[in-house]
Amino acid sequence: MTRRRWIADQVSGNRALLTGAHAAHLARVLRARIGQEFDISAGNRVRRGRITSIDSERVELELGEEVSSCLRLRVTLALAIFKFDRMEWAIEKCTELGAASIIPVIARRTDSYLVSAASKRVERWRRIGRQASEQSRQVQPPEIPAPMKLQDAAALPGRRRILLSEGEEEIRLIEALQSGAAGSDVVLALGPEGGWTEGEAELFRGAGWRQASLGTAILRTETAAIAATAVVFAFG
Repeated sequence: MTRRRWIADQVSGNRALLTGAHAAHLARVLRARIGQEFDISAGNRVRRGRITSIDSERVELELGEEVSSCLRLRVTLALAIFKFDRMEWAIEKCTELGAASIIPVIARRTDSYLVSAASKRVERWRRIGRQASEQSRQVQPPEIPAPMKLQDAAALPGRRRILLSEGEEEIRLIEALQSGAAGSDVVLALGPEGGWTEGEAELFRGAGWRQASLGTAILRTETAAIAATAVVFAFG
């Protein structure tokens, strides 16, 4: 039976702590007991953990052998800020697929009220990412920094940097992945509702990004983010 995975709140040597909501869920909902084992993500390693003490505020585990985890591509999403309920859906699902970093980007077509409120949503986005990463047995939650300006997003490093657009004349994402420079990292930039402006697209292209599409259908931003992430892990 597959063991449930938790991301440790604190790690010291061969001891790990789960606190707050983690501890409460284990003690009250799962009714975990001393001696029960779980997989514990500690930094960039996953180890088997055995509960040595438990209450609703604190669960202590003894860490044992390392659990093998599959090495995957490192995928970064530069995601233009859009309606928060749909953006949260995209963060959750892209995390489940394995996205390592999700960067909120302020685009020219991002509504001004979303821009002003976005910085207050970052902690919520991080909680969503953490919960999704535990549910899907990722090694670490995604990095979700404070909202980034467009110029900084265009300067993000990566061997394969791809700007997603809606143009039918663009090459497909699969082709861009297959023909781009080899490497273990992929950076995808996805625009807001209404897409990138031509000036924004030119900024990315001038910084060395390739432009590609997901096909002829016009997708909602959250659908495009999830579909693009799935394509990268399937073919990247």
